[in-house]
Amino acid sequence: LAATVGILDIDLCGPSIPRMLSVGRPDVHQCDLGWVPVYTDAEKSLALMSIGFLLDDPDDAVVWRGPKKTALIGQFVSDVAWGELDVLLVDTPPGTSDEHLAVLENLKKHKVDGAILVTTPQAVSTGDVRREITFCKKTGLRILGIVENMSGFACPHCSECTNIFSKGGGEDLAKLTGSVFLGSVPLDPLLSASIEEGKDFIQSFPHSPTFSAITSISHTLLNSLQAA
Repeated sequence: LAATVGILDIDLCGPSIPRMLSVGRPDVHQCDLGWVPVYTDAEKSLALMSIGFLLDDPDDAVVWRGPKKTALIGQFVSDVAWGELDVLLVDTPPGTSDEHLAVLENLKKHKVDGAILVTTPQAVSTGDVRREITFCKKTGLRILGIVENMSGFACPHCSECTNIFSKGGGEDLAKLTGSVFLGSVPLDPLLSASIEEGKDFIQSFPHSPTFSAITSISHTLLNSLQAA
């Protein structure tokens, strides 16, 4: 499915999307409609905006109080020349804080399809995500589904998947809260290396079990959005 996608990185204290997608630290330019997003390809099918593009030094700490964070997120939503997008994916920090409230407030005038919640299998993580589920219900935000990350370890040599932490916490949480379980993604050294080096995992390792897991989750999610 060909789609024009925007990724808005509002993890202001830990903006990792630029590195993961290997776009470096390009200058952000202005046009008549606002900031021009950074594109990953010549076709401009994937647009990015992150505070990582605005910092003078990548090691700079963002030590801001709530109002300043809220103001920047407002600019990212309304003052970026996103163009016509099929999907805007907002990457948030963990938890339920100023960033989450700010992005919901600024997206009110647009159609917000919902939230995808990501957990690891352990009870410590699922407990945090239960609070995020409560946040979604209180703010009227539809939960598109839950993904269990680090669900087993995928050996890069034999493709065997071994449970290092535990397994099934995300699926159990989905059942407990009446949410859709989108699927599990194993802890995969090949995926980790691709993200660290900014390589395209999907193109590099199309036969890995992690590829199958990510593809299945993506198709389920896209079908859900089209049906809504």
